[in-house]
Amino acid sequence: MQDQGNLSEIKIQDQKIIKNTELSMWEAMIPVIALVGMLAFNVFVYGDDSLSGSNQFILLLGASIAAIVGFRNKVTYKTMIEEVAENIKSTTGAILILLMVGALTGTWLISGIIPSMIYYGLQILNPTIFLAACLIICAIISIATGSSWTTSATVGVALVGIGEVLGIPMGMTAGAVLSGAYFGDKMSPMSDTTNLAPAMAGAELFSHIKYMAITTVPTILISLLFFVILGFTIDTTGSADSTQMLVAIEKSFNISGWLFLVPIIVILLIIKKTPPLIALLIGALLGGVFALIFQQDVVAQVAGVETLTFNAAYKGIMDALTVDIAVETENEALADLFTAGGMSSMLGTIWLIICAMVFGGVMDAIGALARISSFMLNLFHTVFGLFASTVFTCVGLNFTASDQYLAIVVPGKMYAKAFKDKGLAPENLSRTLEDSGTVTSVLIPWNTCGAYHSKVLDVPVEDYVFFAIFNWLSPFMTLIFAAFNIKIKQLNEK
Repeated sequence: MQDQGNLSEIKIQDQKIIKNTELSMWEAMIPVIALVGMLAFNVFVYGDDSLSGSNQFILLLGASIAAIVGFRNKVTYKTMIEEVAENIKSTTGAILILLMVGALTGTWLISGIIPSMIYYGLQILNPTIFLAACLIICAIISIATGSSWTTSATVGVALVGIGEVLGIPMGMTAGAVLSGAYFGDKMSPMSDTTNLAPAMAGAELFSHIKYMAITTVPTILISLLFFVILGFTIDTTGSADSTQMLVAIEKSFNISGWLFLVPIIVILLIIKKTPPLIALLIGALLGGVFALIFQQDVVAQVAGVETLTFNAAYKGIMDALTVDIAVETENEALADLFTAGGMSSMLGTIWLIICAMVFGGVMDAIGALARISSFMLNLFHTVFGLFASTVFTCVGLNFTASDQYLAIVVPGKMYAKAFKDKGLAPENLSRTLEDSGTVTSVLIPWNTCGAYHSKVLDVPVEDYVFFAIFNWLSPFMTLIFAAFNIKIKQLNEK
């Protein structure tokens, strides 16, 4: 789902799980408890500004505490650094994608692509059906592309902008966008995590998807019903200003349906299995080309000139790709929507990901991740306990390892034999890995997925976490099915 690259290139399923017999469970938990405590205090002090840098340093402090525990248990500094290096290496694709998303957002603004999406969206979508429509639209795009990241960076950005203009809280819109995006990604055979989960559990891809639908379809229907009901209860006063908004957008940009060619091309490239990094780069460059065709005045404004020359055109497009830009508008409500930060706006998120990978790498190197997983595995002896242990381990690894892939790989390897010993088909494990490991990653600010979507949509995790209904309801759904023994597939079933 992160689309950090092709699985054959990442080879994350071949990653070794480091065990350390010297490490006790309490020692393994020391860095986790310390990290959660420090992050909680830091957020209390800094509030929304905690992701500007202080949380990143807290993650490094957590890694330092883990290293001290490691030194006490005969783990060398070299081992820790090598594991940190491997962790950071695994996020290379994600970091490059983040930079490309920043570039794409900049050129899609000055080309009028995002303003056009907002312009037409305001005329089609009203506040009552808006949130439900967001979920459905993002689910369709994500199924087609196999990527929640691409969905968020394209239609997701536009939908959050439309919702803001309509007077709908951005957290609500982001929650609907992510609910749809993660449903589509989870059910798409083109998604990397949808391929990774059955690979770890020993199940077949399409058998996994079919079995996963048993819990996933009820969850998305409940989420959709929630947003339908919410649409009838929210304050819709923002719609009264839509006419002024439309006029302001028309004054600032040349609105045209031809601009939709660019996002359509990007989506088609993803469907054709073009690497997301290449597809986003092409989308960013096409945005620049369309800006020169449709928005020459805007490009000149960004470049700080009155007459567009070759050098000014180059400067305007390059600034949109790389640094902060703003397009002038008389409407104050549109001022924030008409700004973009280019690649430079993603550097804080990249910093967060790197620091999170340092913590996760040290935790893995000292054997803490394996120790915690083993403890959870031995904690329960019933079938329901096995499912619960898997869910808690996946969610816990999203918190501690800060990476969605590790939240699938580590439990997948640790629990495969346990599910088999209980006479359970591997689809039970692969489904649980997705229901708890894949979808909850976006709910954690320092996880790579949470950091990415929060930055791309420009909505803090704490603002959308409640409204991402599908994401936090999924693990509960899989536990309900396990508790009541609903559709629990046995090994001897054909």
